[in-house]
Amino acid sequence: MLFQLGQRTHAIDLHDIREIIPRRPATRIPGAAHDVAGLINVRGTIVTVIDLGARLNARPSNIDGSVILVQHGQKLVGIAVDEVSQVLRLSPAEIDPVQGDSASTTGLPSEHGGVVNGLGHSGDSIVIILDIHTIIKHVLL
Repeated sequence: MLFQLGQRTHAIDLHDIREIIPRRPATRIPGAAHDVAGLINVRGTIVTVIDLGARLNARPSNIDGSVILVQHGQKLVGIAVDEVSQVLRLSPAEIDPVQGDSASTTGLPSEHGGVVNGLGHSGDSIVIILDIHTIIKHVLL
């Protein structure tokens, strides 16, 4: 699944996604990290929403964007992004694994090293493939 954060195109594995919903106001949690947008109610389930723009770019994602719902173990977690764009199947030949310092390869701040699985190539575009479960673990610790 491809989505936008600012000018960059990112991707997460479609198998990790349970649902995509329009972004809605979240109830802030006192003392929560800057990248936790808050809590939302999704059909009776309380979901913690992580603002991926704030986490990776230090710029909050668009309030009119989308929330990608990810099943993380027994917990449903929301990932706020600017815009979900498309589903794209990449063959292994179209993905370059990222080894070592992913920050220098992807342009992400160095504290986010280890959250990038690879760089995908789709035509002339480069897609940053994220390990969404590692990101969730870092935020929800």
